[in-house]
Amino acid sequence: MAAAKKAVLGPLVGAVDQGTSSTRFLVFNSKTAELLSHHQVEIKQEFPREGWVEQDPKEILQSVYECIEKTCEKLGQLNIDISNIKAIGVSNQRETTVVWDKLTGEPLYNAVVWLDLRTQSTVENLYKRIPGNNNFVKSKTGLPLSTYFSAVKLRWLLDNVRKVQKAVEENRALFGTIDSWLIWSLTGGVNGGVHCTDVTNASRTMLFNIHSLEWDKELCDFFGIPMEILPNVRSSSEIYGLMKAGALEGVPISGCLGDQSAALVGQMCFQDGQAKNTYGTGCFLLCNTGHKCVFSEHGLLTTVAYKLGRDKPVYYALEGSVAIAGAVIRWLRDNLGIIKSSEEIEKLAKEVGTSYGCYFVPAFSGLYAPYWEPSARGIICGLTQFTNKCHIAFAALEAVCFQTREILDAMNRDCGIPLSHLQVDGGMTSNKILMQLQADILYIPVVKPSMPETTALGAAMAAGAAEGVGVWSLEPEDLSAVTMERFEPQINAEESEIRYSTWKKAVMKSMGWVTTQSPESGIP
Repeated sequence: MAAAKKAVLGPLVGAVDQGTSSTRFLVFNSKTAELLSHHQVEIKQEFPREGWVEQDPKEILQSVYECIEKTCEKLGQLNIDISNIKAIGVSNQRETTVVWDKLTGEPLYNAVVWLDLRTQSTVENLYKRIPGNNNFVKSKTGLPLSTYFSAVKLRWLLDNVRKVQKAVEENRALFGTIDSWLIWSLTGGVNGGVHCTDVTNASRTMLFNIHSLEWDKELCDFFGIPMEILPNVRSSSEIYGLMKAGALEGVPISGCLGDQSAALVGQMCFQDGQAKNTYGTGCFLLCNTGHKCVFSEHGLLTTVAYKLGRDKPVYYALEGSVAIAGAVIRWLRDNLGIIKSSEEIEKLAKEVGTSYGCYFVPAFSGLYAPYWEPSARGIICGLTQFTNKCHIAFAALEAVCFQTREILDAMNRDCGIPLSHLQVDGGMTSNKILMQLQADILYIPVVKPSMPETTALGAAMAAGAAEGVGVWSLEPEDLSAVTMERFEPQINAEESEIRYSTWKKAVMKSMGWVTTQSPESGIP
């Protein structure tokens, strides 16, 4: 029998989507944006002490190789020739900080994850040094001083980890966010690996001037960061280097976007005023503000949305960041054991259809937008003898929706034009109860693309559109129409408001829990 004929599909583009809880590799048809195959691996999170969150950079890298190999095997089974993959994009959890040895390729410490709180005292000490009348950190970076961003994590590593200090002294250290660590490793590592990042990831370090689009000497001096360890900053869509190993050796890596920027691109929010909300480990609402930096009066961040080519203009966004969304479901699974898989939460919530007056504020890493209150901690309140695990499950889903409402309200106040509907994506959007609750609590329709992997799609679009690759057109008339599922509000506005105001009461009760003197902020 003749060998099975390989399917002819035209050029394909791969995307590495390295998130906080898992790594994925996905392959798309560049002409139709159809997802052809993918593979996913969950990533371990380590909590060595209260408030600390770490991951193993080598495990992350290994998971990327594994996802690429497995996806290529699956494509083979579908008779799709992997030589059609013309480019690879990278999208990643942002802010998470890695320092490694450029001579051995070994990480000098675990990756310190964006959610990590060990830097609270570092933040407080730095805060005292900012003049009250001139917050140059905020005006240059668009970010509040917080444990969330890379500069303070890097400062902590330089202060507390001897291996890191020594490598910096001996000029062996390289710093990067996850995108930099992956691109350096995939393009050869110690053998000529490319040490770079893109403008979106750089804009989350607190060392990057979002106006001049370069590392800022004043900021580096303020945080005490040696500039020679920083990666080169590039646009989000250009050829950085070629894959040096594995099934896709020789394929260019030509797209790089922080995961939330990638989702904005994947949702095709290219116009000023278009917004999307991604439900992952955390929840991130981004609104494209075009070529202008808009500074928030209501606790949102100003950040770089994307720059899709070396000579293309930069776009900015306002961002509402919520630390804990999907992570609360993982916590119910791993810490409390009331569900065995994340999917089960929908079943529990459905059994009761209400939280019965129970409210869950999952401030595990303090509160992010719009409060920026590091002293907050998680609380479950309104409990009675009637409350059971189903009510707590329902309250956890409601918490995700209430937190989204808070950042949406802030966004509407900053922009002056309320959003008429909310475009959503991310793993949690497959939960229909969550989507309906979200529409009810926002009191506007929630609109979800039938292909929820918009983060990976955005990275693939950036890679395929890069100069020298040119297999993906970003012209409006060439972008394929996306089928959407719509959730309309089903409760009355008054009930929606009552629930929301009770939620705000619960948030107030979660604040002021931790003082710096408490043991968790102590460093050995």
